[in-house]
Amino acid sequence: MSRDSFVRSLEALSGDDTDAVGGKSANLGELADLDVPVLPGFTTTASAYDYYVEETGIHAEIESQLEGLDVDDVADLQRRGERIRHTISEASMPPALESAIRERYAELGDELGIDDPEVAVRSSATAEDLPEASFAGQQETFLNVTGETELLESIKHCFASLFTDRAIVYRENNDFDHFDVKLACAVQKMGRADLASSGVLFTLDPDTGFDEVVTIEAAYGFGEPIVQGVVDPDRYVVFKPTTGIVEKECGGKSQQMVRRNGGTKLESVPDEKREQFALSDDRIRELARYATRIEDHFGTPQDIEWLVDGDLEELFVVQTRPETVHGAAEGNVLRTYSLEAEETDEPLLAGVAIGNAIGSGTVRVLSDHREMDRVEEGDVLVTEMTDPDWVPVMKRASAIVTDRGGKTSHAAIVSRELGIPAIVRTGAATESLSNGDHVTVDCSADTGRVYEGELEYDVTEEVVDDLPETDTDVTLILGDPGRAFALANLPVDGVGLAREEFIVTSHVGSHPLELLERGEEKQFVDALRTGIAKIGAAFYPDEVIFRLSDFKTDEYRNLEGGWKYEPDEANPMLGWRGASRYYDEAFREAFRLECEALRQVREEVGLDNVIVMVPFCRTPEEGERVLEIMAEYGLSSDEMDVYVMAELPANIVLADRFADLFDGFSIGSNDLTQLMLGVDRNSEKLAPLFDETDDSVTRSISSLIEEAHRHDRPVGICGDAPSTIPEYTEFLLEEGIDSISVSPDVAVETILTVAEFESAE
Repeated sequence: MSRDSFVRSLEALSGDDTDAVGGKSANLGELADLDVPVLPGFTTTASAYDYYVEETGIHAEIESQLEGLDVDDVADLQRRGERIRHTISEASMPPALESAIRERYAELGDELGIDDPEVAVRSSATAEDLPEASFAGQQETFLNVTGETELLESIKHCFASLFTDRAIVYRENNDFDHFDVKLACAVQKMGRADLASSGVLFTLDPDTGFDEVVTIEAAYGFGEPIVQGVVDPDRYVVFKPTTGIVEKECGGKSQQMVRRNGGTKLESVPDEKREQFALSDDRIRELARYATRIEDHFGTPQDIEWLVDGDLEELFVVQTRPETVHGAAEGNVLRTYSLEAEETDEPLLAGVAIGNAIGSGTVRVLSDHREMDRVEEGDVLVTEMTDPDWVPVMKRASAIVTDRGGKTSHAAIVSRELGIPAIVRTGAATESLSNGDHVTVDCSADTGRVYEGELEYDVTEEVVDDLPETDTDVTLILGDPGRAFALANLPVDGVGLAREEFIVTSHVGSHPLELLERGEEKQFVDALRTGIAKIGAAFYPDEVIFRLSDFKTDEYRNLEGGWKYEPDEANPMLGWRGASRYYDEAFREAFRLECEALRQVREEVGLDNVIVMVPFCRTPEEGERVLEIMAEYGLSSDEMDVYVMAELPANIVLADRFADLFDGFSIGSNDLTQLMLGVDRNSEKLAPLFDETDDSVTRSISSLIEEAHRHDRPVGICGDAPSTIPEYTEFLLEEGIDSISVSPDVAVETILTVAEFESAE
């Protein structure tokens, strides 16, 4: 056989060569034509693997070890797998194959100007990285390989890794013939990530499948600890249409894998580096551009590994493969989980939620995958972290909870593929939970929580394909940015009310003036920017109306440090709230932080679909003062629309004057009802009198719509009435309202109601 039958240059490959060199090597060849940087190297072929197996005479031994295999008998699986791997790795390399590998390795050294270049050897299976199946992580990678002898041994060990226990189980469960899958080895110059950083990325949000973002995880050193869940990496989310950075989360990065004594080892990262981001903003955007280019070329979402070479100070893509969880999904079903926990229920643990589901069962704490026989179907698997050897036991679990790991760790990736809720990075799950405990694992929000007992929860499914178009916009009321990507597939016309308050209470927790006093204002701006940007990106280019802060004084006092800045009011509902705060000398510096976050969202992230709404604006003169100070802080009403909440009788009576100032109205039916009827909406005693269908309220709404339309101003509603009172929607449509905002759970129902009404006219 010719040398080309055994080894091929990476740059000469394309996707047509998958059968010959495996998905990993073929994809690297494709990247050369995309102007995506790839480390130089070559690959062995599937023919080389076949030649090795046949020439060494080991085929029959492998076949005999697989005969009668029962993959559910874990102990027997482990014995057989070990024998097969030993048989393959201890065989002698056939002379013709050895000669071809040595020659090509020497040529790589000549290309690099280095004798015995240091290389990485990565397995590339011929059935790997298919859109409908993922063999990712099942075979081995060897780093820091130097010299011909070590290279030949590493290739043999790669061949042997085709029969890891996890790979054997995967092929059996997916009906792949063991001898139909071949193993090639990609041999590339060793990238010096140990002197810089590396990581993984997805060209979508890996939890929800939202495909307008690139999600990157990065840490110092080589990337294996990220995949294994050993380190808590940084996380960056980039919006593809603008390459604006939506989110940056600094991970712990307490350890890094580096080269030592010809091998690798984990070392501690200095404290000051842990608190820094592993990538600059320019590098993050560069990486996102490459990722988008790769995805566009292959036409499907990608799972990509990358590194920064510290010697060359250049970025390289190490491998790319199809993302198989959401990329292979069919249909467009919105599945929503909601826990029926009492508000007083305190979680036992919290961590990073993976997926958007809820599971419950009996806790099974494992310290090693070799204890997997202890896990029964439906148990909650609790461990420090997982790696590919854990897959057989993970399939049995109803939920997974780990001490460590990030959103692209092994536990996260596999749990998504299996459709199992998981919480990673809890810090202390293995210490806090005990075998036999009954728990509920709630991943329905960004923060995953473990509750005591097997609690009741609801699952609703909505098919969101082929819904009718409506002339009246149906938009969402949304407070939790963590739900935005999951709701992006709803066929709505944007967001009619995005609330700031949820972001502040959930992601900041401190009064903004307290943060200013401590010199920590960036924490507030960053949290607000991230929350707004996630909602804006999810519904781009549809309009997202962001309501400026509308905390009452009693609510502000509940934030850390709030007691120092807030008066004790007898009736906070009618007190220092909304517009009256923004120009007040006692609060305007805090308002500056809100404006700065919004400015960054629009200008730096590029989300010009995000506009502003001013709440509780008592007089037109107050509106003028707010618009002036917004312009002073970089938010000019000449460059974006600004709406006003219509929630006071003054907004209705003086609608013509408010229309001269603002670009639109949004009815706040809760406060409007409260003030029209003189009923404190927080009063249990007066609750029967609080009626949004009262004539005084509905006539006010009718009057506003008429007057606003006379001034060519749109009117929407963002109060709760359409979400909770079905007939309210029909009333609003009869009056000619322009948009109706509802909670996500009734969005599809509202669209159908609006379409039916419009078709009947």
